[in-house]
Amino acid sequence: MPAADVLNLLIAALLLAGLYAAMSVGMTIIYGVMKIVNLAHAGFMMLGAYFVLELHERLGMDPLIGVLFAFPVFFLGGMLVYWLLVRWIPMSDQPTLASLLLMFGLWLVLQNIGYLVWGNSDRAILTARTFRTVHLGPILIPYIRLVVFAAAASSLAVLELALRKTWFGMSVRALMQNQQAGRIVGIHVERTARRTFGLGTAFAGAAGGLLAMLYSFSPDFGRPFLLRSFVIIVLGGLESFSGVAVGALILALVETLSILVLPAGYQPAIAFGLLVLALVVLPGGVATLFQKRQRLA
Repeated sequence: MPAADVLNLLIAALLLAGLYAAMSVGMTIIYGVMKIVNLAHAGFMMLGAYFVLELHERLGMDPLIGVLFAFPVFFLGGMLVYWLLVRWIPMSDQPTLASLLLMFGLWLVLQNIGYLVWGNSDRAILTARTFRTVHLGPILIPYIRLVVFAAAASSLAVLELALRKTWFGMSVRALMQNQQAGRIVGIHVERTARRTFGLGTAFAGAAGGLLAMLYSFSPDFGRPFLLRSFVIIVLGGLESFSGVAVGALILALVETLSILVLPAGYQPAIAFGLLVLALVVLPGGVATLFQKRQRLA
């Protein structure tokens, strides 16, 4: 294969990794604070896609502006879901069967609401950006992927800044390390958990809106991306934000480069294979490799 084609694939993988990281960070932050595997993440991504579609079709709103609107709407919606359902699950140091069943049931409810409201036909968001390309010598980059990558990277940068510079961010990081110690130093665990669930839901909704600009979607839209998110957070170490970025890059590279040897329809199988490999070989994620290196140094 010509070097230009390989370079195009590597750039495509990098752009995809940024979106994958933004898509998965919501699951990471909820798991880190509450030890809940948020299977409803797929339903919120689906609703985010339709939310941006409705704003675009009914109000003529630019999809990127729609994603900005989705963030506060889904943040408030996530806090409402927490108040109605999630707060009744006792917080623990390990995922519980009750939380898994609740999130799985909520996902099914959201999916069926999607079928009732929008039907089962595929939809898409098409704008002038969709068909534009950027030429950099032999490199050809779809303009919409650059835009989506920039939006995803910006949201991750803002999150990183908030987690390091705000009281809420420090509370989140403290609870991820030790819930009991967080209570002792005066962190309001209930309020932090409620806002954390809202934040994770907001990232899911916004990521769904970004994905809708790249792919067609239906009410079952979030399922394959839920699998990818789960693979990424397992690769990253479940509670590591930097690990999410590394896991997203690994998955994006493997998926993108696999088209050199496998048909495109094998991507879900590749994600499953990576998940099994990570659970067997690296159950602590790539973060454990860096920790081991630091200890040896």
